[in-house]
Amino acid sequence: MKVTAFEELSASRSKVYIDGEFAFVLYKGELRSYRLRAGEEIAQKDYDEIMKEVLPKRAKLRAMNLLAKREYTERQLRDKLKAGYYPQRVIEEALAYVAGFHYTDDLRYACDYIMGHEDTRSRRRIEQDLLGKGIDRDVLEQAWSRWEEQGGRQDDAAMIQALLKKRGYDVEKAERKERQRTYSFLVRKGFSGDAVRKALKTEDIDA
Repeated sequence: MKVTAFEELSASRSKVYIDGEFAFVLYKGELRSYRLRAGEEIAQKDYDEIMKEVLPKRAKLRAMNLLAKREYTERQLRDKLKAGYYPQRVIEEALAYVAGFHYTDDLRYACDYIMGHEDTRSRRRIEQDLLGKGIDRDVLEQAWSRWEEQGGRQDDAAMIQALLKKRGYDVEKAERKERQRTYSFLVRKGFSGDAVRKALKTEDIDA
């Protein structure tokens, strides 16, 4: 295996290319420690040490530091590690490591998200949010089931009224153009057309 090029990422880190393909990112001190030079071979033992020890340890620490600040879904954490240029197999090892300690748990994340937004967001909007964060549909259904088993309920009418009040919307005085804008706003929030028309006391508007 031959080191073919370096690409500086910052004053302290560089991307390393081996046999013409991106391999990993190392700190400048590590490049000197392993004596990596463009056009020269990298010893197999050094390559194995980097891939099996140096990078996995760094990726695990990075994942733990991220999770110490807030909770992430598995996909969000994977994306963060990808952004750090960790090799795929190193990323999977780091994810398995934190999952083994239950630091990542998509079902727990989904349940917490639902409970945190049940009074302010429609079910459709919550589902859109969670699917966008990488939560699988099956996990999402499990989370809703747990929420319902714990007595979770939503009142779409009450949420719509709260949003109308926040917007300063007057049902009795609103003109057609304002009703249409408000209708579109509420539908984008995930509420059904029927529920919105009922709240706006009108039947002559649609999406």
